[in-house]
Amino acid sequence: MPVITITREMGTLGKDVAAGLSDELGIPLIYNEIVDHLADRLRVRKSHVIRLLDGRAGLLERLAADKISLFVHTADEVIGMALQNNGAIIRGWGANFLLRAVPHVVCVRVCTPFDTRKRRMMERLNTDSGSEVSGEIQLNDEAHAAIVRRHFGVQWTDSEHYDLVLNTQRVSVGECVDQVLALLRSPAFKETEAARNQLEDLGLAARVRAALVRAPETRDRRLEVTAERGKITLWGHKCSANEKLTCVEVATAVQGVRDVAYRSRPLQTAPARAH
Repeated sequence: MPVITITREMGTLGKDVAAGLSDELGIPLIYNEIVDHLADRLRVRKSHVIRLLDGRAGLLERLAADKISLFVHTADEVIGMALQNNGAIIRGWGANFLLRAVPHVVCVRVCTPFDTRKRRMMERLNTDSGSEVSGEIQLNDEAHAAIVRRHFGVQWTDSEHYDLVLNTQRVSVGECVDQVLALLRSPAFKETEAARNQLEDLGLAARVRAALVRAPETRDRRLEVTAERGKITLWGHKCSANEKLTCVEVATAVQGVRDVAYRSRPLQTAPARAH
């Protein structure tokens, strides 16, 4: 079950690389589907979700947005897509950082110098306004960087976060596709039972976290969630027995959960989040 994440910047041809991989492998390319699902979950318009993600949301939209819920539901959707039986190519959405720990997931960044990106976007938009296009690219880059810093605490352009970095100024789209396929088919990225179990654990933890955020009685608990073969551990501040029971009941109702434990522990020292 091949899973590939594609992180790209505006004007890098990353969309074309992702589409080429989808054609070669015969597996779905995921991007717009997540917008649709998030809009339904959060009960907002698709345009609202898009504006929040690309930094265009107005003040009132930003104030009204529950950014924690947006992130939690995004993580649930992304990992759920990766668990599809025939595999998936997921473009954007922080998929690289959500799935990086899974051994058989290939994480790719497509990049190119700013001037090349600017020229390509001017040609695509059929405009001579270089300053306007530059501003558009910078706004998109800054919004993406801010989201990744807020949720993952890293600089998303650093090459250490990827298995393969491709520069389309010098490498064609077709050659990029070939490079990714070669990596995907190498022994190092062969899917194993242990890797599949790890992905399923991430998926279950993400579903539980989303359920806790949806439930009015646990929405503000800000619990950390880990999963291991159906056993869920909730990590949070000390609370009453009734509050613990409520959290456990919400988590237990999630399909696939076999057991739930609540551990009282300062959130800043809790284990890394499994979204």
